Order: sequence, then C-alpha cells, then structure tokens
Amino acid sequence: MIDLLVVGGGINGAGIARDAAGRGLTTILCEKDDLAAHTSSASTKLIHGGLRYLEHFEFSMVRKGLIEREILLRAAPHLIWPLRFIMPHDRGLRPAWLIRAGLLLYDGLSRRQLLGRSHAVDLRSHIAGVVLQPQFKRGFSYADGWVDDARLVVINARDAADHGARILTRTTCAALQRFAGHWRAHLRRHDGGDEIVEARCVVNATGPWAAQFQTTIVGLGSAPPMRLIKGSHIVVRKLFAHDSAYLFQHADGRIVFAIPYEADFTLIGTTDVELDGGVDEVAVSPAEVGYLCDAVNRYFCAKLSPADVVWSYAGVRPLQQDAHGAAAAVTRDYSLQLDVDGAPLLAVYGGKLTTYRRLAEESLAMLAPLLGNRHGPWTADACLPGGDLYGAVPSNRAVLEFDAWVTTVQAHYPWLPPVLMQRYARAYGTRLHRLLAGCGKLADLGDEIVPGMHAREITYLRTTEWAQTATDILWRRSKRGLHLPAEASATLAAWLLQHPEMTP
Repeated sequence: MIDLLVVGGGINGAGIARDAAGRGLTTILCEKDDLAAHTSSASTKLIHGGLRYLEHFEFSMVRKGLIEREILLRAAPHLIWPLRFIMPHDRGLRPAWLIRAGLLLYDGLSRRQLLGRSHAVDLRSHIAGVVLQPQFKRGFSYADGWVDDARLVVINARDAADHGARILTRTTCAALQRFAGHWRAHLRRHDGGDEIVEARCVVNATGPWAAQFQTTIVGLGSAPPMRLIKGSHIVVRKLFAHDSAYLFQHADGRIVFAIPYEADFTLIGTTDVELDGGVDEVAVSPAEVGYLCDAVNRYFCAKLSPADVVWSYAGVRPLQQDAHGAAAAVTRDYSLQLDVDGAPLLAVYGGKLTTYRRLAEESLAMLAPLLGNRHGPWTADACLPGGDLYGAVPSNRAVLEFDAWVTTVQAHYPWLPPVLMQRYARAYGTRLHRLLAGCGKLADLGDEIVPGMHAREITYLRTTEWAQTATDILWRRSKRGLHLPAEASATLAAWLLQHPEMTP
C-alpha cells in the first residue's frame, strides 16, 4: 500500500507529488495523457503576481504570487528568468495616475531582490516605442518572470521520481473504491494494461476535470461549481527587435500581452471566454484570433491579420465560481477541499502556474499529519532539477549570473555549437551534463533525426522525461516544432517507431 495517489499530471499534480515524495511519502502520480498535455502547457508562460488582479482587490493572491515569483526564479533559473514589460499609456482608457499607483502597490506588496522596480518611460526615445503608433508617447515599465511552462511540470515530476515517486503517464484512474482506511484505485494504461493500487490518500488534481472526477470517479453527489474559461494564444513572426514584452490595454478593459518567444516569434494572448464544448479538445476560434489581432493592431504600426498566425493554442482554466459576471474578473486563486469521510480525499480547485509550489505545500500541510508524516515543508529552499548552477541551495547568483554559467559550460564542451549549447542550457540546466555524459564530439550525439535534435537528446527525453510521441518531444519537452518544417513531426514519429527499444 502506498501513502498517496495523485491523479493529474499538470503543474499542481506534479508539484504535490514532488513535495510528498520529498517528505518520504510513497507516491504515485497518474495522468491520462502526457505530462502538461492540457492547461499547464497552454498558459501565457508568466511567473507573476498578476498586476491586473489588483483592480479586483485580490491583494492577498497577488502578494502570494509575488513571493512565489522570487522563490521559483531561484529554484529554476534555467527555466524561469526576469522579463521586463512595457505598458504604453492609452489616455482613453485607465488614467496614468491609476496605473502608476497600481505599479507602486505591485512593487511594494512583497520584498524583491531579483527584479527592478517599475518606472515611467518616454516612448519617443525608448527602443520599445519604435514599433508603436506615434500617439503613444509615454508608458510604464515593470518586471515579472517568464517560464517554460510545460518543462516546469516535467522537472517537478522528475524531482518527484528522483525522490522515489512513480510517474505513470497515459494512465487513467478508471475507478476508485473508498474504505475507512484506504482507497483501491483501478489504473488503466492506454496500451490496455491494468493495475490495482491501494493508497491511504487520494489527491484529485485533475484541473478542468476536477468536478467531473469528484462525481463520476469518486462517486460524490456533488462538487463545488466551477467556471471553465478558455484562454487562447497566437504566435506570429517576430514583431520587434528588443527583449522586453508589452502589456496592452484593450478597449474592452482587458489586457493582452505581446511577448518575445523562441527567439524568432512573438506570443500574443490571452482571451477569456466561457468554454463552449468538451474539455478534452479545445481550439482557438476565428473570433479569438481576430480579437487578439485587433488588440495589438491598436498599438503596433505594423498590422496583423489572421494570415500572419503561424501557431495557436488554447487551454481551459478551471476557476472558482463567484459572483463576477465577466470571466476576466473571476478569481485565479485556489481552493483545497479535504474530505475525511473515510480515507482522506483532497480536491484541488482553481489556481495558477505561479502559486503551484505554495499550493502543494499547503496540500501536504493538510495531508501529512493524517499520514503520520512529520517531515515538514522543504521545497522553498530546494532547487528544481537543473537549477543548481552554483550549488544545491537556491541563490540569487544563479539568476543574475546565468549567462556567465553558460559561458563556463560552453568552454567545457567546446565542440558543441553555441546555439545548441544555449538551448540545452535553458532546457536542462545542470542536467545537460547527464545528457552529454561520455560525449567528446558532435558525432557522439548520434544522428540528427530532425534539424537541431540528435538521437542522444531524444533518447534522454524518452528515458528520463516520459516523452513517448513526436508531439511530446517537439511541442512540450521543447518548442522545436515551431522552428521546423511541417514534415519534421512525421519524420520523428517514424524514427520513434523504428527504435522502440529506447522507450522506458
């Protein structure tokens, strides 16, 4: 019998599994698809307090996010790094004094060591003003964090596994039976295999499926009402030459981001619309594409059209039901509901990427005493896999001197092309040494299966990071799919079929 069965392989499930395994609890995480296959890979890819939530007086949630921002920057400096935002001031929308007051509050809600304070900018002389329409003469600048969201999920799962957890992807929790002291779970793999697991406690971290899981799998009569909100993003060719992002105020009161993405692209998002249809298959609608194009066309000199979109994605945010009518105003905070009418069941509702570690810590604070575990919290002072650039203890140095670390590592592997080194450093951090173990020349990486991806890396992703398909590799473990011709996915899929012995 294990201590904990976590159902759901998004950021919250992976974070909870990591925290539990690190406390010595025997843990299994099961996910019906790939890790981060849904909401957790469909975010705006920010680690932030949520500046816009100040308008809805969500001060506690914003402060919690700002505190976590600093913790996560130190824990995973290869995947999370500072990003400066430029907010042009549109005199027809929010007044300048209100924006400045909000930014001052945002600066002051928590201590900051890694990110600079906000300030006003003159867009007539600032590089960010070059691509903007001439009526935008002034604006504001502030800092937040950027993250590779899908990889953040994967390295949390990796850390859980390193602490002894079993990670079962493409494995559905098909049925649960509850007893006074334990659960019996029927786990069904996509290949048809079955496994019965007995666990002292179950965590429902299924995100948009949480309410459905409570009623259909757990068998409870009801679940808290949730609002399922679709958020969509589009990716276009690079719109500006600098490395800052933009925050634009749209005419309807919402905000839209335009963010440097994958060196050659700009990421634009997001929308907030009520989900119309099933949770499993969501896609960006033509209306959302038009909305996002209109939002940026209000500010940029160059005009976007739907024909400029090279990729798009959509995810479903499970938000707590409240009295707000507008989707944008619904709280992004989370709720943890513990049911001890029999073996313990913890259900996770809502939440956001930035606060996943805090959510996991609070979850274990509730569950650990029930399981007789006295280990205590530990993740605030631990690096995530690959983040230990300058030692095992998270440090400001790892964030501030990341480029210097890359230079040092490049000297250690002089035969590795700098472009490939930069990608490996960002994707794997110090774990690139495991990826490159025994390699002394480029040929040691094996065949280049698709441009920029060698057999060695693909094998690493399969054996170490649970990747199974071309989509897992090209769109979640990396974003190489954006840079490659359309046929690359089929080429990689064929290679994977020809090399089944490399599947874990």
